Amino acid sequence: MRRIARGCVATAFALVLGAAPAFSADAPTSPAPSAIAPTAGPPHTESAYSPQGADTCLGCHNYAAVTGIFRTKHARPGDPRGPFGHGGLQCEACHGPGGAHVKAGGGPLAGMVDFGPKALAPPSRQNAQCLACHQSNAAHDWPTSAHAASDVACASCHTLHTPKDPVQTAATQVEVCTGCHQAQHTDLFKISHHPLREGKMACTSCHSPHGSTAPAQLVKNTVTETCTTCHAEYRGPFLWEHQPVAENCANCHDPHGSAQPALLKMRTPFLCQTCHEGAGHPSIVNTPQGLPGGTPSAYLLAGGCINCHSQVHGSNSPSGRAFMR
Repeated sequence: MRRIARGCVATAFALVLGAAPAFSADAPTSPAPSAIAPTAGPPHTESAYSPQGADTCLGCHNYAAVTGIFRTKHARPGDPRGPFGHGGLQCEACHGPGGAHVKAGGGPLAGMVDFGPKALAPPSRQNAQCLACHQSNAAHDWPTSAHAASDVACASCHTLHTPKDPVQTAATQVEVCTGCHQAQHTDLFKISHHPLREGKMACTSCHSPHGSTAPAQLVKNTVTETCTTCHAEYRGPFLWEHQPVAENCANCHDPHGSAQPALLKMRTPFLCQTCHEGAGHPSIVNTPQGLPGGTPSAYLLAGGCINCHSQVHGSNSPSGRAFMR
């Protein structure tokens, strides 16, 4: 039965929380002799695990990029579900048995798992470690997700050794996602865009990165359902419905950003005329005699269909067949 030393891990918690000088982020430093004093754990020859749990790891990896984990949920000693809970495997719960790695004096991982986009371990092995615990909040749709199909590792998006995971905060999440999704990053800098760069919403407001049965991993079943979660005034049902609106908001709008007002793909009347033929409509100015009253209307000359058809998303007026009221 493996026994894990607790006194030195408690010292590490105290150091990280400010009770003693913090570890240097520049380079590993040697801990005090009391921090690595041997305890009655199994020798390396009898166990694949390190004899002192996390204290063995901190003998070399005692810099801020690692010790930041003591400020996260993963390192709560009072949480029995976490790796640092009572009887937990601590660092080795995620990285695997480190006895051989320690015996060799560091260097090759000797069967351990490293994490991140530059890790030696394949994404499937990294993700298996994460999903072993995160079954309820991540694993349900993950096997059929686009990220899983592209061999994206959890650690490519999540940073677990920092007190605040950037992907969990709206203000910084967009930079994590657009590290791969470059086209959407460009769209966010167009004049009309959703307020992601401003931190008022996040990519996960619309998309479920761990997988979804909807297209584009949306949080709702369809594009329209997702959009009307916020834009409830366009949800309907309406007495007079505009078919492309009810079908898919993306028929007219580009949700990630557009050079046109209101996230439109094109300006009116060009957008409208992708479906509606302009011939025979009074918006086509031929001669003054061909217009009502003989005088061209400024509304017609401006070419904006919504100047008249203002209820383009749908109308509940009995005389709103043409979406004019």
